[in-house]
Amino acid sequence: MSKMRIYGAISMASVVISYKIFPTAIEVDFKHLQRQIEKALPSKAAIYADYQTEPIAFGLNALIAHIKIPEDETGVLDEMEQSIKEIPTVSQIQTIMVRRAR
Repeated sequence: MSKMRIYGAISMASVVISYKIFPTAIEVDFKHLQRQIEKALPSKAAIYADYQTEPIAFGLNALIAHIKIPEDETGVLDEMEQSIKEIPTVSQIQTIMVRRAR
């Protein structure tokens, strides 16, 4: 029995990565930081849900970002993390969760 492959019949899922992004200072404007993150994302990546803030300590907050990338693309994750780390107002990033999404 021969196998028949129908292209486009099965769509690949996406991966959603949740990051905790720490700013360099208390005074960092999160709206401006959000715009910088969106500009820094590779073309295959997109913001999945609204940003959130999480209090850390002594008035310092972290930005929580949920970013969606294609499951079958290689190198997008590393490129995305590197581009976020290069933003001048970002101190560090921490991966909170990785999950599949449709």
